[in-house]
Amino acid sequence: MKVVVKKSQFEVLVIGAGPAGLAAAACAAECGVTVGMVDDNPAPGGQIWRGESAKTSSVAARWIGRLQAAGVQVFCGTRVFHQPEPGRVLAEAEDDLFELSYQKLIVATGARELFLPFPGWTLPNVMGAGGLQALVKSGLPIAGKRVLVAGSGPLLLAVAAYLRQHDAEISMICEQASRGSLARFGFALLGQPGKIRQGFSLRKQLARIPFLSGSWPVEARGNKTLEEVVISQGSNGQTRTVACDYLACGYHLVPNTELAEHLRCEVRDGLVQTDDQQQTSVPGVFCAGEPTGVGGLELALVEGQIAGLAAGGRGESARKLFGERGNLRRFARALDRTFALRPELRSLPRPDTIVCRCEDVTYARLAHHTSWRGSKLQTRCGMGACQGRVCGPATRFLFDWSPDSVRPPIFPTRLENLSAIASSHASD
Repeated sequence: MKVVVKKSQFEVLVIGAGPAGLAAAACAAECGVTVGMVDDNPAPGGQIWRGESAKTSSVAARWIGRLQAAGVQVFCGTRVFHQPEPGRVLAEAEDDLFELSYQKLIVATGARELFLPFPGWTLPNVMGAGGLQALVKSGLPIAGKRVLVAGSGPLLLAVAAYLRQHDAEISMICEQASRGSLARFGFALLGQPGKIRQGFSLRKQLARIPFLSGSWPVEARGNKTLEEVVISQGSNGQTRTVACDYLACGYHLVPNTELAEHLRCEVRDGLVQTDDQQQTSVPGVFCAGEPTGVGGLELALVEGQIAGLAAGGRGESARKLFGERGNLRRFARALDRTFALRPELRSLPRPDTIVCRCEDVTYARLAHHTSWRGSKLQTRCGMGACQGRVCGPATRFLFDWSPDSVRPPIFPTRLENLSAIASSHASD
């Protein structure tokens, strides 16, 4: 079957349809320019407004409504995998191949969970906290299942509350941050009344569920599937074994910067660098949301609005949002300080613990190397289907390695589509 390249042109193209992308696309389109938006999920909303959440959240409904009213052309189930030249990207859907041209580009690619290897973490039913939540949103039955939620960051509380609403039995919540760090974070919330209300709401929803600070999974055990988890308990090395059906474990979030890096935007300390208008180091390319720093829903929406207004030609209007953005960024910095990973987590993997799941590379094999490139050449770590998206951040934490530059295609792509692109331009 011959693949046909479908071509479209936009004044502004937005990549990512989470909160930042929705706000950016809607605001840009309301400026009177033609806007296209690409996202690999089946519907707009990103991970936070996935499935039923997009219908029950009034904030999501308002932004999706503005998006539709403004006439944004949305490409759902579609993933950008390459930029062959400035002003043009290639995107792949299940049955379609697109060449999308633009004058201005807004990158709003969100973030993913950070996974840290420990013995048994590859067992079935050991999942990312957000990953398990996404599966439940997509229809996974969780009622009556015993779930241990562990790792670090506010996402743990949100996931636990969501799972409990769907009748899961939450055994406990294990947060690796210390009690002192969490107390200092509470003081940082004094200037964020909205965050305080959210916190009280979550505490009410999670009443009578044990919450352990300074605690994390040491080992997952089970015959063929997860049966129990060993958790640390106290600073003296004590442990406790908890029976469970699922372990929802994630150590905060990792910004998705691969596309921005491919576009040659400046990335420093894992974050895309932007100016006051959310423009990157590449003229005409803007970035909003988690790739510039993980700061929550409100910050993503504000940055998306600023990027959309600036890309749409109304940069002066965006200035009204600078103060709110500054306040939310201060909260984001407090978030980073509070949930910084403790060094004890580096000692969790055993020699036979798999670190790169795609290529089955163990900790012992990686420990012989001194760099990401060296380990990649000798062990194929990072060369599997995820292209280092899981093991890359893990080895950065474990060994202080820095992954190499991103190379196209950014995601695994069908060979017939690559061939069709080459044939299309050969005939132009």
